[in-house]
Amino acid sequence: MKRLDGKSALITGSARGIGRTFAEAYVREGATVAIADINLERAQQTASEIGPAAYAVEMDVTSQASIDNAIARVVEKAHGLDILVNNAALFDLAPIVEITRQSYDKLFSINVSGTLFTMQAAAKQMIAQGRGGKIINMASQAGRRGEALVGVYCATKAAVISLTQSAGLNLITHGINVNAIAPGVVDGEHWDGVDAMFAKYENRPIGEKKRLVGAEVPFGRMATAEDLVGMAIFLASGESDYIVSQTYNVDGGNWMS
Repeated sequence: MKRLDGKSALITGSARGIGRTFAEAYVREGATVAIADINLERAQQTASEIGPAAYAVEMDVTSQASIDNAIARVVEKAHGLDILVNNAALFDLAPIVEITRQSYDKLFSINVSGTLFTMQAAAKQMIAQGRGGKIINMASQAGRRGEALVGVYCATKAAVISLTQSAGLNLITHGINVNAIAPGVVDGEHWDGVDAMFAKYENRPIGEKKRLVGAEVPFGRMATAEDLVGMAIFLASGESDYIVSQTYNVDGGNWMS
């Protein structure tokens, strides 16, 4: 028997990257997965490539109407919601004296408000169903510490860890487990953009920051999205029923807590 047989999952920001990798893994484990993304065309393409157990849902986590419509679409399509992965997020960096209100508002709107109010909408549906559920929030090693150029992003991910703790304590009374994953540095399209930002502020050639942070990981390399899959499946499965409000570091040894 597959570990997620018969389960209905919604993964935000899953048209590409880590979210897509999780979607592929959940389908392999027997789940039906909503590929939720602000880019509907890309979500549709991803769903078609994954196969019939995946379907696209347009979702903007900064809009309550969009969140509610996406949850309703999942319920209509899959007859309920059992697993939510709050994966949608945005990154930016700047020295403290150059942070703009626009950047601050955008990051908190997606990374914190988007996580909270998507989690809230999913929890309401799960409570109404009466069969519990699993909510997995994507935090980061950045939420465990400060970084000189990454103040706002670090703050948003610290907030995700805190929300996971509080929501987990509250929602376990309804049989809903809320936990989080804190990745370290994950290779891919996202980190190419991050590398370019560091190159600008640290006066480095393109690619050098990425090489350096990979070399500093105790495991010996940056993570791939596939390295996070085991934890994502575990936290979505019945094997994690007694785990509440925890944030798991999956970072090759970068951070110990």
